[in-house]
Amino acid sequence: MEAIGRAVAEGRAGDVASARRKLLDLWNEIGVTGDPLHRCTLAHHLADLYPADPARALAWDVRALDAADAMTQRRVQEHDAGLRIAGFYPSLHLNLADTYRRLASFEAAAAHIDAAGRHAPHLARDAYGDLIRGAIDQVAEAIGRRDTAERTQPEQPAALR
Repeated sequence: MEAIGRAVAEGRAGDVASARRKLLDLWNEIGVTGDPLHRCTLAHHLADLYPADPARALAWDVRALDAADAMTQRRVQEHDAGLRIAGFYPSLHLNLADTYRRLASFEAAAAHIDAAGRHAPHLARDAYGDLIRGAIDQVAEAIGRRDTAERTQPEQPAALR
């Protein structure tokens, strides 16, 4: 998880190519049957490193959701006692909805934004939860407009960087 975090930070600092390479190397180490928490986290963040290529982002978004479905609450709490697997799903479905929207697959986008909304009550009432709830509303509106433009990502609160 530390290596994933370092690569993600590198990508957020602007070195997207290096972050992608490091995450792909880690993916090869973890393997497709490796720890679901690692696979979910890595795939979720790697998808974000393909803003100009929604088809590639989609592949990683699907891998992230699949890994979450294979994860147990026990494994999540081994990593962090305060985490709940249910809290992963709003963001995972949000990302899928947004990626499908960018690919003009509006029916699939609508299904995932609905799933994100159904899972949103599992989000904490904090800066991260507010960020995800706001993004769910933005993506839902964009789906309704049949807008395929890349969405401007809001600045993450300092506690989430």
